[in-house]
Amino acid sequence: MVENVKSLKFNIISFLKKAVAIGASDVHLQAEEKPAIRIDGKIVKVDMPKLSEDDISIAYDILLPSPFKGKVNSVFDLDFAYEIKGVSRFRVNLSRQLGRSALVIRTIPYEIKKVADLMLPESIEQFATLNNGLVLITGPTGSGKSTTIASLIDYININYPKHIVSVEDPVEFIFTNKKSIISQRQILIDTPSFPDGVKYALRQDPDVIFIGEIRDKETVVAALKAAETGHLVFATIHTNDAVQTVNRIVNMFEPSDRDFVRSQLASILRGTISQKLVPLSNGSGRRPACEVLVVTPTVKDFIAKDKLEDIYELVKKGSFNNMITMNASLYKLYEQELISEEVAVSYSDNKIELQQMLRGVYHGTFGNSI
Repeated sequence: MVENVKSLKFNIISFLKKAVAIGASDVHLQAEEKPAIRIDGKIVKVDMPKLSEDDISIAYDILLPSPFKGKVNSVFDLDFAYEIKGVSRFRVNLSRQLGRSALVIRTIPYEIKKVADLMLPESIEQFATLNNGLVLITGPTGSGKSTTIASLIDYININYPKHIVSVEDPVEFIFTNKKSIISQRQILIDTPSFPDGVKYALRQDPDVIFIGEIRDKETVVAALKAAETGHLVFATIHTNDAVQTVNRIVNMFEPSDRDFVRSQLASILRGTISQKLVPLSNGSGRRPACEVLVVTPTVKDFIAKDKLEDIYELVKKGSFNNMITMNASLYKLYEQELISEEVAVSYSDNKIELQQMLRGVYHGTFGNSI
């Protein structure tokens, strides 16, 4: 399969087209190294000559948007989008390693799939029906957060007459207006930063605001303000579960401010979706495993009183609210014979609990008793 991307002379456009054709999710290009691609979550080195600095420089020249042309030699890292018409969009990261230039390029498909087609819990569509509050989609890099967000935004787009404003770095999925109007703004091209993008979005008559990534306290403050003022806010953050997510946000603030932030978060947080992409047993493809937290009055109380560890116990008992733990999701995939026991345990952050579930000695409320 990988030999299909061989080339005698490196051509970035041809390489990307072939990478998309064989289902690569990411492309890794670095001077003095062979190109590599990621397929089904695994890095595979391509059997072709090592890339030179000239190869990378030419790739930069082709891929860089006009506003960034003069910045390539004055920055260390840069994110931008690129499109090959009729093939795919791409999210491109330019960086340097040990003084050598590098590119990491992620494929962004044109098609925006529905929640059910992504094999996600259909219950997460409930978050797209809300009129206000904050919904956080979490997980490590490459876990499918952007795809999940795009699905939820398009659900709103299909079903409701609203104005949706996205602030992204860079813009990934491109939406076509349906019942909604969607305004997509890119950092450093359409707005200088996430906090500024959200601040000015509030003056653009939005119903829904999507923040591409929460990276700092200023973006959190902007997100909380937008949710407090009656908007529905979606955002992504690099955390593994609901408890870690709340902790991460609260700990961005000074200790003297944290009680207030907890109270604020308790009042406007509507839910979290934490996900991982898990390799299937048949060796082809991956399937999402999810933790879903719905913020009930009890969860609000736990957040406000800093009883975060009690939230996990509540999620285990929350099937009536369509809540599910990551371990329950992994167990379900194992039970359906989609993933192996070894893979299930390796992707769990609470391995002892999952091993007890797999041995049938754990009594929780995933279903009835396991």
